[in-house]
Amino acid sequence: MFVLRSAALFTLAALLEIGGAWLVWQGVREHRGWLWATGGVLALGAYGFVATFQPDAHFGRVLAAYGGIFVAGSILWGVVADGFRPDRWDIAGALICLAGMAVIMWAPRGD
Repeated sequence: MFVLRSAALFTLAALLEIGGAWLVWQGVREHRGWLWATGGVLALGAYGFVATFQPDAHFGRVLAAYGGIFVAGSILWGVVADGFRPDRWDIAGALICLAGMAVIMWAPRGD
């Protein structure tokens, strides 16, 4: 249950952070307007709260592990939202980051 809850929270955090950043990008760089950018700022703010619900109590560990999710999620977001075509090195790097995330967050520690 610990791993499933943690994975769900990481997924939600990625949707909020990456989605929020994308909305700001669209609003400002793609000139879609301040409503898009404001939605992005709100999503980014909501992301800040999601990490507090992780079952692990160590801020540094949670945010370090989330970094792996952010890397892989950003590439996936680019594929879905912007038509980005990752090469094998993008995919290999994302998989390495996810493996690192799993070790940081879910390795048996015996505490």
